[in-house]
Amino acid sequence: MSDLILQAHHLVKTYSQHSGTLGLQKTRIRALDDVSLQLKRGTTLAVVGESGSGKSTLARGLMRLLPLDSGQVIFDQQDFLSMDKQALRHARKHIQMVFQDPFASLNPRMRIGEIIAEGLVIHGVGNARQQRDQVMHMLEKVGLKAEDSPKFPHQFSGGQRQRIGIARALILQPKLVICDEPVSALDVSVQAQILLLLKQLQTEMGLSYLFITHDLRVVRHIADEVMVMQKGKVIEQGSVENIYNAPQEIYTQQLLNAIPGHAKRVAIA
Repeated sequence: MSDLILQAHHLVKTYSQHSGTLGLQKTRIRALDDVSLQLKRGTTLAVVGESGSGKSTLARGLMRLLPLDSGQVIFDQQDFLSMDKQALRHARKHIQMVFQDPFASLNPRMRIGEIIAEGLVIHGVGNARQQRDQVMHMLEKVGLKAEDSPKFPHQFSGGQRQRIGIARALILQPKLVICDEPVSALDVSVQAQILLLLKQLQTEMGLSYLFITHDLRVVRHIADEVMVMQKGKVIEQGSVENIYNAPQEIYTQQLLNAIPGHAKRVAIA
């Protein structure tokens, strides 16, 4: 078995943008410009960049939530982009997502037990009692209580709602979790709790994370490898220590200098 859970090769995604009088001028914007990456099993690759860098487009493209113009995605040694509907449905059990906004990503009309169990129901995993037991177990695993199951999302804080989102993502015991800015909407103290939870769950369940963020401060606490994106391109990648201690690109240094308390370095020549 390959030690790589995810590989992406030469991904390209282009959007058309209309401007000028009556929107008649049309320009092509490359949201992803020849992007490649590798993620080892059981590790975390952080994808870092400012808004508009292409990192969220990358996440959606890898999940097949939007079509890519070209490129190849290999998930667990299978060509993910060429799968038919049946194969894709099976593979998606093993790739789940934790979203940025814990307020918007949970259906306010559903009880949290129903929200967490939804994946089990869709994929026909277990009977009703087994599904209920798995939900109770997962609630406790993410630091909530089994008796919280019949409550609604509005009865929980932002950090608790993100725990619910994590429970929903992990209920199918995936191999890969794509975390799209999962702590950016949370207070700093709550961010630390969620990052610690993600690390603990990764160790317990053997998870691999693709962690999307604009904040390099967060990266040091969660990632093994870092990939820096700017305007759709990968401009730098390496281990967390190398990126923090010896950044090769001015843009990476600017991201580091934006961290409160981070020592400013001399600009790279």
